[in-house]
Amino acid sequence: MREELISYFKNFSSAQLDTFEQLPELYSEWNSQINVISRKDCDQLFVRHILHSLAIYRFLPFQPGTHILDIGTGGGFPGIPLAIAMPEVSFILSDSIGKKIKVVQEIANALGLKNVVAVNRRAEKISDTFDFVVSRAVAPLPELLAWSAGKFRRKNINALPNGLIALKGGDLSDELKGCGKNTELHDIYDFFPLPFFETKKIVSVSLV
Repeated sequence: MREELISYFKNFSSAQLDTFEQLPELYSEWNSQINVISRKDCDQLFVRHILHSLAIYRFLPFQPGTHILDIGTGGGFPGIPLAIAMPEVSFILSDSIGKKIKVVQEIANALGLKNVVAVNRRAEKISDTFDFVVSRAVAPLPELLAWSAGKFRRKNINALPNGLIALKGGDLSDELKGCGKNTELHDIYDFFPLPFFETKKIVSVSLV
């Protein structure tokens, strides 16, 4: 994993690489107790979970001081890899399933991630405001936008206006109909030219 990460991310420190290398063992250990990702995906953790999550970092490296909400984080994706990549960015990882949030918090603690807070709460019940909401294959885009409503800070500090960044796959034509003109699609394959990413997209919706 280390060599592959270095090939895509020249700026990661040795400490960050060490932290990423702890993820397979941690997820294998916790997944044997609480099933947060499929066994098949656990065997493909680097590409299907870690690298997939880091596509957001390749797309938009957030500025220090940025606040991020990860909706429906599940086992901690994309939030955990993004938090390792951007230690000066604050992340709230939310999920309505308590056992998954338990795993997320335990993994964050084991990694020493001070910029991660895991909350067992539905997104619409979170009252804080954020620069960006991120999500991965949790719900159709109109639902993600509805859950995110009213959660965005007015001041932009990043290269893109504040809004939603979602990792998606497959045919998105129906989902995109009601998303507005400030919606962009980006091919993850352009960042990581691997077969798994041939149909994967980043959808960004600027909302401020």
